[in-house]
Amino acid sequence: MLITRRAFAIGALSLAGATLLRPALAQDASPAISIKKDPWCGCCTGWARHLEQAGFVVDIEEIEEMEAVKDNLGVPAELRSCHTATIDGYVIEGHVPAEAIVALLDQRPQVRGLAVAGMPIGSPGMEGPAGSEPDQYAVVAFDGSSDFVFMRFAGHQRV
Repeated sequence: MLITRRAFAIGALSLAGATLLRPALAQDASPAISIKKDPWCGCCTGWARHLEQAGFVVDIEEIEEMEAVKDNLGVPAELRSCHTATIDGYVIEGHVPAEAIVALLDQRPQVRGLAVAGMPIGSPGMEGPAGSEPDQYAVVAFDGSSDFVFMRFAGHQRV
């Protein structure tokens, strides 16, 4: 069976188009993150906006008993912050930058999740006044038995 030039050209263009379109389709399949937060916390909403701007699909549930949520998900007491999220089997505690969450999902380490303890000034959702110096902070990976620094940031910038 002979293939005509026209059939070959159409096939080649279709393959090239599918190859070029594939990354765009993959980007459209944005990861979904489920956030649980105290109803009165505004910085949690700021963090959610940061994630949306980074391409995440965000679902927010307001819960008054956040300590129970953290207990059920195994967040160590020393790493707790104001909001807790889950994404693709991982727990995200506090003001973790989107860049760190993307790295977690790409690398898939054997950990329970990532945490930024407390509420560092300049972290996503905790932006200070214009011109203020952001805190440096660690994004800690935790697994229930040991913790380690996954990344370090100053404000939104990785250091």
